[in-house]
Amino acid sequence: MIGANCANAAEFYVAPGGSDDNTGTKEKPFVTLARAQKAARIAKGAGPVTVYLREGTYYLPEPLVFTPEDSGAEGAPVAYRVFEGETPVISGGVRLKLDWQPYKDGIVQAKVPAGLETDQLFVNGAAQPMARYPNYDPRVAIFHGYAADAFSRERAARWADPAGGFIHALHSHMWGGFHYRITGKNPDGSVAFEGGWQNNRRMGMHGTYRFVENIFEELDSPGEWFLNTNTGTLYFYPPKGLDLRAATVEAVRLRHLVEFRGSAESPVRFVALAGLTFRHAARTFMETREPLNRSDWTIYRGGAVLLTGCEDCTVADCEFDQVGGNAVFVSNYNRRVAVRGCHIHGAGASGVCFVGDPAAVRWAGQKGAPLTAETVDRHAGPKGENYPADCLVEDCLIHDIGRTEKQPAGVQISMSRRITVRHCSIYDVPRAGINVSEGAWGGHVIEFCDVFDTVKETGDHGSFNSWGRDRYWHLKGLDLDTVALGENKDLPLLDAVETTVIRNSRWRCDRGWDIDLDDGSSNYHIYNNLCLAGGIKLREGFHRVCENNVIVNNSLNPHVWFRNSQDVVRRNIVFSRYLPIRVPQPWGRQCDCNLLHTPGLKESRPAAGLRRQSGLDEHSVEADARFIDPAKGDYRVADGSPALELGFKNFDMTKFGVRKRELKAIALTPALPGLAKAAKAPEKDDTITWLGAKIKSMQTEGEKSATGMYDITGVLFIDVPSGSEAEKLGFGTLDVVLAVDGRQAANLKDFLDALAEAEPGAKLAATARRGGKQRLVMVPAGR
Repeated sequence: MIGANCANAAEFYVAPGGSDDNTGTKEKPFVTLARAQKAARIAKGAGPVTVYLREGTYYLPEPLVFTPEDSGAEGAPVAYRVFEGETPVISGGVRLKLDWQPYKDGIVQAKVPAGLETDQLFVNGAAQPMARYPNYDPRVAIFHGYAADAFSRERAARWADPAGGFIHALHSHMWGGFHYRITGKNPDGSVAFEGGWQNNRRMGMHGTYRFVENIFEELDSPGEWFLNTNTGTLYFYPPKGLDLRAATVEAVRLRHLVEFRGSAESPVRFVALAGLTFRHAARTFMETREPLNRSDWTIYRGGAVLLTGCEDCTVADCEFDQVGGNAVFVSNYNRRVAVRGCHIHGAGASGVCFVGDPAAVRWAGQKGAPLTAETVDRHAGPKGENYPADCLVEDCLIHDIGRTEKQPAGVQISMSRRITVRHCSIYDVPRAGINVSEGAWGGHVIEFCDVFDTVKETGDHGSFNSWGRDRYWHLKGLDLDTVALGENKDLPLLDAVETTVIRNSRWRCDRGWDIDLDDGSSNYHIYNNLCLAGGIKLREGFHRVCENNVIVNNSLNPHVWFRNSQDVVRRNIVFSRYLPIRVPQPWGRQCDCNLLHTPGLKESRPAAGLRRQSGLDEHSVEADARFIDPAKGDYRVADGSPALELGFKNFDMTKFGVRKRELKAIALTPALPGLAKAAKAPEKDDTITWLGAKIKSMQTEGEKSATGMYDITGVLFIDVPSGSEAEKLGFGTLDVVLAVDGRQAANLKDFLDALAEAEPGAKLAATARRGGKQRLVMVPAGR
């Protein structure tokens, strides 16, 4: 057997200096992975097959594709792995040998091979920014630089032909990002462009957070580059001190580097990638257009490594270095796929994605005739098996992702079942660290993770973020305040058929919530979590159990609950009174035995404030929790703590994040909060009654989230009773008034002043916002 070292195993070697005419032994290695793959296919079956990659870069002419023909077997897997102590790199790019010549103003130029197109340029291994406005500034969090006039007519006047450039902008509500390809200029000099399909909630781009790139006239800063594909000329502004004659310059060509392509009927089985480095995958932001099931997201179904139709395949101990889109994408039918011990950094989009087939969802999409409780499909769970299940992301370090796309996650889960995310460290991301797009079909376990420095460029999310816009959501004629009690009580769990567990993890989000269960997320068990900043938010939804968590400098944030949600909130330690928004009393099925931490309080006393808020909390207390060593992040409580008397149980606070020695040595950990910081609560409550409705100034991120607002501004209607004068005028609970007769009403004082200063008896046009749409409501002058 070629390359075999024993009767039951086979080994082959590949090296950049080898030859495909060789036999594939250590002494005479192959040169291409494609040739090694052919040899492995012939050898497999009798025992394990291993293809060793030696030191060097393997520039792929096309993706390496594994099919069922490449499958191994249990006890006889096929592995493509690093040779011990070396660093093989799988590249979707090409190394450029260039003759640099001066251009002007410090810029150099060189001819590139005919037909070369690339959206990334690497110099000595580091990605360089395209020519852009404003210039790249690593100190600026959002886009590393933004400008309201990025593609204004005045700015565009300096561009001869901007076709081929790109516009990048945040969503108007900062719920992710939009991307557009510039097609030229309109007759009036304004910029013409196409795109904007990267978000399901298309409310337009943000007026300030935007920039343009790949514009030749904006090539004015060290590190920037521009490729004129018409002339085949590459322009580059080399940073000071760079010796271009000795530099390695690489361009990018392929979107995918490795693809596993099987099916449920004929899967790729027992193939592993181990210890490899993946680089130079193209950006895919203009292809991110497939709507995910009822979520805010669209997705590009691909990545540097794409797995479709696999069983028992593994990506282990690999590095994904600055790939342009998603690093690993697990699409449709997959079982027992594991991503383990990997370091993912600098990715243009997400780290690891699990996304099933929308056709497997019994109610998918956002359009069509309204369904009712009588007409909706009552079969629980998915249709068919075309989705990822029983898969694992373990001991991975994922950071500094979402370089281009602003709707990514360290781990993204959609239309999947029983995905486990364990011992991962995830930080420096523009949006959520871990995202679950809907309840289909639950059973996920998130445990021992360390997730922080999230929501750095977007808003209204959390370090963990989920939605639950499942089959029961907005069914015509269904009363969700009573659905859990009657004959339709099965509806909330038809998609979220298995409980999702979030436990034993550490979370910190300073621009949102540590754990954010949004829009009807149902069937969750949240326990033994240390939350360091943003608290735990539960919006709508059913059957959530939130217990035994420590919520530092914050509290439970219940938003817009259904009256009989069946939620349970117990044995938590909170640092402030709850932060509710429109939650009817009593709160859920149980809310009790919680401890409101008050440092220095010598004697425990009933938590009367919590009891007034929830209508429950009969046994909850206000007390000093007596933490062991919070300055060092140890929020276990000492013997004799009142929390123990309530049933709180200490949990280990030393096992968050990665365990692999090489990753643990470089992984960051979250900043620990001081205990003097105030919780997120308004400085004062200015609620008044106006025409029978309770109204107040918009003051908190929670109120902004609950109303779907783009900013903390306006007058919030927190309760509009049936039959009140306010209701008769057309107002409803969670409406926000932004202006009166064109005069801004940024707060309650502005609103009342505008009414008082108008002519007595006049009718004024109030601009009111509800569910993202604005309308005019005529209101009477006077207070």
